[in-house]
Amino acid sequence: MSASSTPEGLGSVSGAPNLPEGFTDTFTSRYIDAGGLRQHAVIGGDGSPLLLVHGWPETWYAWRMVMPALARDFQVVAVDQRGIGLTDKPADGYDTGTLAGDLVALMEALGHQRFAVVGVDTGLVISYALAADHPDRVVRLVVGEAPLPGVAPSPPLFVPGPVNEVFWHIPFVRAAEVNERLVKGREDIFFGNEFAVAAAKRLPDEAVSYYIDILRSDEHALRGSFGFYRALDTTIAQNEQRKTRRLTLPVLAIGAEYSTGEGPADTMKLAADDVQGLVIPGVGHWIAEEAPEELLAALTTFLAPFRVGALS
Repeated sequence: MSASSTPEGLGSVSGAPNLPEGFTDTFTSRYIDAGGLRQHAVIGGDGSPLLLVHGWPETWYAWRMVMPALARDFQVVAVDQRGIGLTDKPADGYDTGTLAGDLVALMEALGHQRFAVVGVDTGLVISYALAADHPDRVVRLVVGEAPLPGVAPSPPLFVPGPVNEVFWHIPFVRAAEVNERLVKGREDIFFGNEFAVAAAKRLPDEAVSYYIDILRSDEHALRGSFGFYRALDTTIAQNEQRKTRRLTLPVLAIGAEYSTGEGPADTMKLAADDVQGLVIPGVGHWIAEEAPEELLAALTTFLAPFRVGALS
């Protein structure tokens, strides 16, 4: 059973700044109770179902510039993950097995048994779990801009300074509680730096401020935001089992020239048999916001067989 209602204000479509023209004519925010979790998703368009899974520390809003064009061919479902945005923020359940189960429950509540998935950053790790744990659900998989813990070798502790500048947050965010004490009240410093150092094309100030305002708006938001990282030990153990069952569906793995480059494709080839790789030139980590046209072109081509109903 699922119940649905329409959220408003900060975090929802109605409270989002600088949306593409006509966005609110196509897309609406919905609360959907599924799998014991109230999830927030922004939904619009007609056609085959397409699930968009954002990265950290973003929300559904990361996809705003590619959603209108995708909605011409798909029913687009851009979800806030457990602990993020307007979705519930329980104390646990942040391993990718549970996060993937959340998304299956969401899509089932919307009437979708089979669907395509696009996930970047932490969304890559979640989307991989979704495809591996529920192979009968995912038709095509697009992932990008993240390593895959438990599948790819762990990076060293001591890395060159420029690399550390981008990735130091991972061990920091995994800490049990001191991180929240240090970041609370300084969200603009911490998250502002995260958005700046990973970008080749700086994100608009209003977009960064919007993400930070959401993270300030709920007393449980920092805990929910850090939950994915704190559950990495469990996720790694799960991925060590998942990689023994290779993915057979088509996979597109995308990296940014000034970020992960060919890393996502190299990583996914360790776990999947049918992998296409793409590096988007001239951009950094936030590919959906730095390079929406290039990302849209790649998605349009790769998802075409699903769009026309071939379910391949």
